[in-house]
Amino acid sequence: MEKQKADEIITEYLPKLHGFAMRKCYSTEEAEELCAEIAQELYRSLLKVPEIYNLDGYIRRISQHVYAKYVAYKKKHLGVSLDGMEIPYMQEFPFEEDEEELHLLRREIAYLSKNRRKIVFLYYYENKSIKDISKLLNLPEGTVKWHLNKSRNEIKEGFHMERKIGRLGLNPIKAVNFAHDGMPDPGTDTATEYYLGDKLSLNIVYSVYHSPKNTEEIAEELGITPVFIEDKIAFLENNGFLVRVDKNRFTTYVKFSPRTYSPELSDRKLQLQQEIAKRLVEEYVPLVRDAVRNMADVYIPSGNRELFEAAVIFYAIAEKCALPCPIDRSIYEIKTGRGGSFIAAIDLEQEPEDPDYIPRFDPAKYLSCGFMVRNSTKYPHVNSWSVDSKYSSRQGTWQNNLYTDYEYLYEFMNGSLTASTVNAEKFKRLRDRGYLTADNKVNIVIVKNDTPHALIYQHAYFHQLPEPEENFKRQYADKVLEFAMQEAKHYPPQMQDLIIHYTVQDFIGCTVALMVLDILYENGTFRPLTEQEKVTSTLLMFSDILPE
Repeated sequence: MEKQKADEIITEYLPKLHGFAMRKCYSTEEAEELCAEIAQELYRSLLKVPEIYNLDGYIRRISQHVYAKYVAYKKKHLGVSLDGMEIPYMQEFPFEEDEEELHLLRREIAYLSKNRRKIVFLYYYENKSIKDISKLLNLPEGTVKWHLNKSRNEIKEGFHMERKIGRLGLNPIKAVNFAHDGMPDPGTDTATEYYLGDKLSLNIVYSVYHSPKNTEEIAEELGITPVFIEDKIAFLENNGFLVRVDKNRFTTYVKFSPRTYSPELSDRKLQLQQEIAKRLVEEYVPLVRDAVRNMADVYIPSGNRELFEAAVIFYAIAEKCALPCPIDRSIYEIKTGRGGSFIAAIDLEQEPEDPDYIPRFDPAKYLSCGFMVRNSTKYPHVNSWSVDSKYSSRQGTWQNNLYTDYEYLYEFMNGSLTASTVNAEKFKRLRDRGYLTADNKVNIVIVKNDTPHALIYQHAYFHQLPEPEENFKRQYADKVLEFAMQEAKHYPPQMQDLIIHYTVQDFIGCTVALMVLDILYENGTFRPLTEQEKVTSTLLMFSDILPE
């Protein structure tokens, strides 16, 4: 190529060469040095070739070639040695030589503890003296030297270690549902999903579920370095989702559903619950209906007293008929930094252990969200009890069940909430929930409460309900305990007491209560619900005033 043409190309591309060098270097001086070397090599090459068809590609290859040689030189002359292993001074350069060795070295530095990693970085990468590091980290010089020595030994040991990516690093779990039993963070209505809603936090906690692990073991299980999870681990520990079992290892008391389940065991459980439901319809439901027959001071929007009776029957079965299984729940209760106190539960995707088994019952028919109690500090007379199920049309479960709903309704009933632009959002909320009809009729079953302590009154009100026959619970206790023991085997040891407690206590609970309502609505004891009645099905509000 003619010299004049080569000069023109160099002049045209020089700003691009300088930009390339600036992206690759850590200082202006180094960038200018690299740019000069590229320009020199490019000029020599241009003079040797007669013609170039792809000038951009040609210059790019020359630039990368010179850059590679430049890095190799820097590595050789500016690297610092860690007992025979070189740490590159400019660690971001993609060295072509010994790249695998450098990758292993960086990996092992990342697996050091936070303090040791900081000391190694300051000493080797930033060329700080022992004295400087001592002042920066407020540590004695002897302690800094000790950490450096321990770091060298740990790096040497791990350098030739085969670190394996754990199962969660290859196939992380996914939550299909978050739940809690207890009080979410006050004023926020945030619970399990707030803390474990992101995939990393969820998998950190699950990694210690079956066996305790330290930070490094958690990192290996997740296939990442400890650098990226130390802050997460501290956050999860401070909020109760990780619990130390010794100086360095963590476990958790979050309840995760097993990855597999037995359709046959589930079917046998539902079959026994169906048997119990039929017996309750015959022997217990008449006692409850007789007990509430003469209860006055109840507002029923449709005039259908069966709405009230169905709610009370549901409560009585789930509470009065529950089998006792006392355990100390306190170790399972997560106490968050924002004041929440609850047992956290997460449902995972499950696969059947016996996929060829054809079940008789559909567990999805008996899903519910409850018991939900909402109190008002603004109006002590006001609170509510509810369960959301297939018999109710309410949407959003516990997160959409707001204590303010009942405060707004109370204000409407006492006349302080009037139609105006200021109150438009409150009216919209009540109508969206169905608690207030388009013609301003209250659409919730409301029980008169004459005391200023609504929750105490609610408990006293339900306390009037009859107990089942004395031998009823004893008859089923052994069978239910057998189911509980079988279910507990699917859980890690630290969770088994809680599983037994829940299985026994909830065996005659919301599922059986729904089965009882199925029978009552199907056999004609109760008439079918209208769409308007489904708004308040299994929902009772307590108040010192009733709608007119």
